[in-house]
Amino acid sequence: MTAREAQRLAEYIAWGPAIFQASRLMVKWGILDFLRDSDKGITRAEIVSKTHLSDYAIKCLLEASLSIGTVLVDPDTNRFSLSKTGWFLLNDPATRVNIDFNHDVNYEGWFHLEESLKEGKPVGLRHFGSWPTIYEGLSSLPKDVQKSWFGFDHFYSESSFPDALRIVFDEHHVRTLYDVGGNTGKWALHCVSYSSEAQITVLDLPQQIAMMKENVKDQPGHERIKGYGINLLDENQSFPKTVEGPDAIWMSQFLDCFSMEQIVSILRRARVAMTNNTRIYIMETLWDRQKFEPATLCLTMTSLYFAALANGNSKMYNTEDMEKCIDEAGLEVEQIHDHLGQGHSILVVKKKA
Repeated sequence: MTAREAQRLAEYIAWGPAIFQASRLMVKWGILDFLRDSDKGITRAEIVSKTHLSDYAIKCLLEASLSIGTVLVDPDTNRFSLSKTGWFLLNDPATRVNIDFNHDVNYEGWFHLEESLKEGKPVGLRHFGSWPTIYEGLSSLPKDVQKSWFGFDHFYSESSFPDALRIVFDEHHVRTLYDVGGNTGKWALHCVSYSSEAQITVLDLPQQIAMMKENVKDQPGHERIKGYGINLLDENQSFPKTVEGPDAIWMSQFLDCFSMEQIVSILRRARVAMTNNTRIYIMETLWDRQKFEPATLCLTMTSLYFAALANGNSKMYNTEDMEKCIDEAGLEVEQIHDHLGQGHSILVVKKKA
């Protein structure tokens, strides 16, 4: 990177909030759509006519977008067109999900990142409610915030479901499965749809279990999905234990919601419910196992959401951190499947010999 390039990146950081909001509005108000769909570019006056916004508003956004790099202009005709960066901003599904998540869920909360990091608490969550973590408040968040939160959560997990279902049910022939932190029951529904033998028990907070039951009712296979209310932060609350034990304990994008100490506690309690034949499947987007650098950027930035809004003490982990927790819980990694969907890995975990 040259000195000028480094200086430009530094200014990008300094003006990051304005760059984000201007770019978000270029998407929301359809301006980037107009640019994409124009064969020979489009004038500012034409954009004003199409959007019914003032010439002042469009001029501000277009000039900012030229500097940001999402828009190009022909100096001879003053016609605007979409850049490659603008195309990705508009068309890349992950980017669109990230924009909504960061605006609706994170933007105001990140103003309190400094306090959150110092206190180890999600201070940025307070403008939504007084819950200790965002998970207790999910069912009470404003609808647009819920939509963006679940959209973010489901986009990244669901892209890996086809590979994960094959690994769990075809390679390992699982029949009984605990879905830990099952949220709305999306994974459970995929399981009972994929395997006619699958029996799923969703473990989550009681209010989440109520939401899950409402979501799965009347869906095919719902009779093979059960709920088990548990506060996994309470070390005195145990996993359901049976003589035969579950074939599998599934944890998808779940352990990143906890500190390393809490992860060890959860895994130790999971171990009590296991037999020697039970396997834990930990599906996470580990930031050190990504194919491409933009994915690592997204994951390390997501850690700041956990710090300011989710719980104040968790993050997106790397392999070393996760393996350390697994080892301290009396477990060991048997196998790792990489590059599933949007950059997930599945760690297959068993009891230590």
